Amino acid sequence: MSTKVIAQPGESVDSLIRKFNKKVQNEGVLAEIKKREHYLKPSLKKQQKIQMARKKYIRNKFSK
Repeated sequence: MSTKVIAQPGESVDSLIRKFNKKVQNEGVLAEIKKREHYLKPSLKKQQKIQMARKKYIRNKFSK
């Protein structure tokens, strides 16, 4: 899962860095790294998922 940016002749380093950052963001590399930064037990994942669903439900219910 390596992200590559190929330089065109006469292309500046700044534009290459911008292309690289955009590509990394589109591929979700940083999000994946943040997700894997700390191990989360399956029971805690489930608990977190339920809490997020509750928040979403309450937000949708009272936003009308």
